[in-house]
Formats: sequence, C-alpha cells, structure tokens
Amino acid sequence: MKQNKNVLLIVVDQWRGDTLPMLGHPLIKTPNIEALAKQGVTFANHFTQAVPCGPGRASLLTGLYMMNHRAVQNTIPLDARHTNLAIEVRKAGYDPALVGYTTTTPDPRETAAQDPRFKVLGSDMEGWKPVGSWGLKMEAYFGWLESQGVKLPENPWDIWLPENLESEEVGATNKPSRIPAHLSDTTWFTDRAMDYLRSVQNKPWFLHLGYYRPHPPFAAPAPYNDMYLAAECPKPIRAQTPTQESAQHPLLKFYIDNITRKSFFQNGQGLGSSMTEAEILQMRATYYGLMTEIDDQLGRVFSFLKETGQWDNTLIVFTSDHGEQLGDHHLLGKIGYFDQSFHIPMIVRDPEAAADVSRGNLVKQFTETIDIMPTILDWLGQPVPRACDGESLSHFLHEDKAHTKWRTEVHYEYDYRNIFYSKPEDVLGTHMDESSLAVVQDENYKYVHFPALPPLFFDLKIDPNQMNNVAMQPEYAATMLVYAQKMLNWRLKHADKTLTGYAASPEGLTERM
Repeated sequence: MKQNKNVLLIVVDQWRGDTLPMLGHPLIKTPNIEALAKQGVTFANHFTQAVPCGPGRASLLTGLYMMNHRAVQNTIPLDARHTNLAIEVRKAGYDPALVGYTTTTPDPRETAAQDPRFKVLGSDMEGWKPVGSWGLKMEAYFGWLESQGVKLPENPWDIWLPENLESEEVGATNKPSRIPAHLSDTTWFTDRAMDYLRSVQNKPWFLHLGYYRPHPPFAAPAPYNDMYLAAECPKPIRAQTPTQESAQHPLLKFYIDNITRKSFFQNGQGLGSSMTEAEILQMRATYYGLMTEIDDQLGRVFSFLKETGQWDNTLIVFTSDHGEQLGDHHLLGKIGYFDQSFHIPMIVRDPEAAADVSRGNLVKQFTETIDIMPTILDWLGQPVPRACDGESLSHFLHEDKAHTKWRTEVHYEYDYRNIFYSKPEDVLGTHMDESSLAVVQDENYKYVHFPALPPLFFDLKIDPNQMNNVAMQPEYAATMLVYAQKMLNWRLKHADKTLTGYAASPEGLTERM
C-alpha cells in the first residue's frame, strides 16, 4: 500500500446539484465547501444513476448502473456477488470506516435473518467498518441523545420537529427543531468522524462520512432555521396548476393525484401541489439552512486535517446520493424523471502536485456517480474491477481536460413499482417488471423510455425546464429515434459484466461467488 494516502468520501443526503455557490446559486452560504472547490474540481453536470437512497448509494459504491446491481428500491437486497468500494480498498490494505449509512439490505442468501449481522449492520454495505452508524432505526443517535439527558418524545423521530407545529406548517416552517444544534444529527455524525480521525492519525485511513441532511423533515435547529429569508429564495419551476402539470405524463399525474404533503414529511417524497408558493419558498429557506449546518460541521473536519498535517495527503470527495424536487413540477422528494431528483453535487480535491493544473476548475462535461469508485481506486493505484461501469475522473484532475472518448450524455433510471418500499402492486396498471423508466440526455435533448407507458422527449435547447413533451410531434420523430438508439447502445455496452469480467481471472470468480 502506498503510505500516507488518506481518503475522505463525504456523502450527504438529498442535496440538489444546483444548490452550490460555485454554480451561481444566489443565496447558499457554504464557505467551507466553496473553499474546498477552490482547491479542487467542481463537476457541474454530475448525476446519480438512480433514486431513492438505496439504489443511488448502490450505484455510487459499486460503480454499477442500476440495471446491473438491481437494488432498485431501498429494501431490495444487493446481490452479494457484486464487489464494492470498501471491498476493493481492503485489497490495498485499508480498513474502510463508515460514519452514517449506506441504505443497503444484505443478500439474504449470504446473511440469514437470524444472523446478528443482519440486525446490527442491516443498513450497511459489506466491507465497511461502522464507527458511527446510527443503525436501522437511528437507535444509536437516539440512544446518544438520551445519554446527554435529552428526554425523547413518544415517537423519537419527532425530536426534529418544532414544538407546537401547526398542520399547515408541515414541510414549511422557520420554527427551530426541538433539538439544539450542538445535539443535532449533523453534529453527532461529525463527532463520530472526529473520534475516528483522532484514532488513526499515525496510519493511512479511509473514511466514508455520511450525513442525513438536508433530507426531510425540513426543520432546522437554531440558528439555521431562519438563516435564509423565504422571500429571497428562487421560485419553483412548475406549470401554473397541478392539472396542467399532470397532463405531461401518466406517471406525473399519478404522483400529483395520489401523494399528500403529509406523506412527504413522513417519508421524504411526494408532491408540492398542495403547497402555496410562499410555503415552498419557506421550505427552501429551511433546506438551505440545513446545508449551511453541514458546511459548518465540515469546517471542523477540514480544520482538524489541516492542524494535524493530514490535509495535504488526503483525497476529498464531496457528493450526494440524489437530489430533491423542492416543489419544482409540483413535486417533492426524489421521484420521477426530472433533473432536480438526479442532478447532484460533486467536488473532488486531489492533494497531489499533479492536480495543481486543475484547482478551482468547473467541469461541464457529464459525469456520473458510478465514476467515484474508479476515481478513488485510480488515485490509490488500485485496479478498477472489470464489472465497474464508471470511469476514473483523473484526467480532469491531472490533465485539465476530458479524454477524447469521454461520454457526451448521461444515463439514469427509476423504478416506480410502488412509491414506498417495494410492494409488488403496480401503480399505473403496468406489471411490476414493467414499472420502470430509463433516461438518456445530453445538452440538446432528453429521452425518457418506459416499457409500458408513452415515452417523453424534451428539446432542451428551447425548453430547458422540461415543461413541453414533444414525443408525439412528427418533426421530432427522427431525432427521438436517434436517442432511443443511444439508449439501446448504452444497454448493450453496459450489460452485466460481473461474470464476463472474470474470464481472464478464474481465481477471481472463486473469490467472489
């Protein structure tokens, strides 16, 4: 193992890709993340491969498209035959640590229900050493609160809600949460990270530092609760009425007709059609406050690395599992096919001198969450598994440019067999195995394919907000066919390589099967 090479992988939850000051957001105050970007590279068009959390994190940590790892919802197990980032860096001598969670259900063929690992580590992916995991039901965090003298409400999750929250304020309030900032989950995760970093100062380390925020509920502790003024927040992008919006597609109509604001506050996804514009703006203001809270806590971590002389030998990656609709298209959460759910932040800060050429750069080429695993392995001098669908971003860091065959489009997928958690019932009269969609888009067009529903096609040059579906307009037929062929080519190129990748190395097959 190359000595003195550390990796800090920061994964936040439900952070929209356009909510970064480096990308021109008018309000966001994240000075520590902005400083990181000045020393690294910001990837402006970075997309997750799937939503919600489980599928997105599976792609991030395995380097696989969802069509290959098939953990299509939060409760669907990840096949044990897939390797992942933690397993691969162990081959380099690291003992990768996890603060946070990976939202992964283990393969029941490998881990029976009676196995204690299933109960203790059931939300964490194989290979990680939990040093600050909060458990399946956040019991570690709630237990810590009680150890600090906090009396939990009957429903522990209510600890985040303000006192005397009115029903009309659900999802949109500037009242502070009951829990103070020094006891918030964001602070707790940071404390666990600091504990770990203090314990490994004299040896190379690898830390996956995860944060729950700015995931709902959208209630922030003081002073973050009213740090931003609702009236100054960007207005939602949406049709004038929910009815007009829902005319775009049956899937969108289903969401707008069937999900309530309360379900969003409880489950993290839903629609914004029941919210006034003023309520959406307040929701956004609170969302931004939660982001600034994370930034403040990251400042503690960054300062520690600098004070202990580790800043200059630590690769830092900042990203998210997925985005957030925030009322755009009358939706909340991470659902459907709009960019707001799939466009996520990505900053990579390489400490080596070879990366000096790219510091402060803004890359506009399309990148995907599956590129994170090969980028980290490449930096550590480790081979990238044949099965991995992503590619290393090292040329953006060390050469200040994309290589000649870099992708010109982005792909992502969504499984909508049920809105919440893998129930077998269909939602639109389609069979369970047909309840999915796949997207290909570039800077000009966006094509959304459904196995059993009408397609969508957007002309992004004249309709960047994707309000007008032109799939049925004859003048777009030939162009849409080109993008359908792009999707077919993508499917053929990236069909499951997990087994074919072992053809030249039979011992590898034995190792993983």
